[in-house]
Amino acid sequence: MSDSAGTVSPQPLVDLELSTEDRVLCIVAHPDDMEYGTSAAVARWTAAEIPVSYLLLTSGEAGIRNLPPEQTGPMRAEEQRRACAEVGVEDLRILDFPDGMLEPTLELRRAIAATIRELRPTVLVTMGWAEEVAWGLNQADHRAAGISVLDALRDADNPWVFRDLAEEQHLPAWHVGSLLVFGAEHPTHRVEVTGEPLERSIRSLEAHRGYLNALPDHPDPRAMLTEFTLDDDATARTGSPVHAVVFRCYPM
Repeated sequence: MSDSAGTVSPQPLVDLELSTEDRVLCIVAHPDDMEYGTSAAVARWTAAEIPVSYLLLTSGEAGIRNLPPEQTGPMRAEEQRRACAEVGVEDLRILDFPDGMLEPTLELRRAIAATIRELRPTVLVTMGWAEEVAWGLNQADHRAAGISVLDALRDADNPWVFRDLAEEQHLPAWHVGSLLVFGAEHPTHRVEVTGEPLERSIRSLEAHRGYLNALPDHPDPRAMLTEFTLDDDATARTGSPVHAVVFRCYPM
């Protein structure tokens, strides 16, 4: 749709509806990547008895400047487990790819594809892979994670790629129905998270206490997520604050 000046007007966001027949797999680079708003959508899904699993590609061991990786990694993994508990995620998996040096290699794609084939999700959630995202310049590991998930999603569905997964590990090809990308340009769908889902998401970010304490300039989690998830259009229509998580949805 174009306005009188010839520019393209954004289309209204579609309410994303999942059912109890769905299974969601969220794949990100680090502990805490899901907690900057997206975990509010997870809280809503798990409350509706939709199973959600997390796959982290690193343990975030290089994320604190003044703490060595051998201490940081286990601490951040434990904080992620606490964050998962706040939003109802019981299945957390953490791979050991190097934090800060993540690359979109065949090895990484294979590891992701294997998890997809094992868990057989209907919906995959990951982060945007563009150089610039809604909150600024994208971090290298985030870009590598997003593009690797995109490629591995297709690898998982191709019986002639990583054939050993089927032949040796008994993980046949699996087709994922939808890819949801947060932080992507031009989102298409929204999940309303007003109330308890947002509250649980705030607590999930607060669970990363050690990491946040190492970042003295980090905004207050409640203020940050309340502002970050505010749905201006819905708030204007209703006259009271409405909060939502937005995604770019790619039917596969």
